Amino acid sequence: MYCSKCGAALAEGAAFCPNCGQAFLVVATARAAMMGVPAAASAYAAVQRVEYGGFWLRLLAYIIDNVVIGLGMVLVLVPLIFLTGLGALLSQIHPEEELGDAGLFLIIGLIFLAATVGLVVTWLYHALMESSEWQATVGKKALGLVVTDMVGQRVSFARATGRHFGKIITNMVPMLIGYIMAGFTERKQALHDMIAGCVVLRRTS
Repeated sequence: MYCSKCGAALAEGAAFCPNCGQAFLVVATARAAMMGVPAAASAYAAVQRVEYGGFWLRLLAYIIDNVVIGLGMVLVLVPLIFLTGLGALLSQIHPEEELGDAGLFLIIGLIFLAATVGLVVTWLYHALMESSEWQATVGKKALGLVVTDMVGQRVSFARATGRHFGKIITNMVPMLIGYIMAGFTERKQALHDMIAGCVVLRRTS
């Protein structure tokens, strides 16, 4: 199979051309045939329009995901605080009183615990979901976005992990340029997408 725009050879099942970035219609007739669906019917039913996910859609997905992660953090941290006895210790701290060494260490430990839980929850949320059959977090799924490799295939957990921690480098670029790149690069890639060799696609019927 070859790209209709530049003529480059395409991998089987590719959602777009790795050479010129041209997105095209994907017809999953082989999979449907294995399920006993007639070829003509499967071609009609399985055709999807594939295009790159733009900056504003990705920003909205990011907001949705932050809400989901925030709720998840509350559900994890609140029981953890009470089960470890931190709740009782915190109740003994009074704002009008000067903090002793024990109170200071307690607050530092609590901040460290929250940061650690936040790091692990955020990492697993993105890496597990983007490498799953969904190929997307809750926010991306709600907006019809999926994360793929450079030929439109599902990414591995390792690649999804690399993409997630690649955001550390993206965050280091001043004025959020690393994220804004998703609005003007050819394949709508942010800096961490380029680092991990991924793209975000929007699939519509």
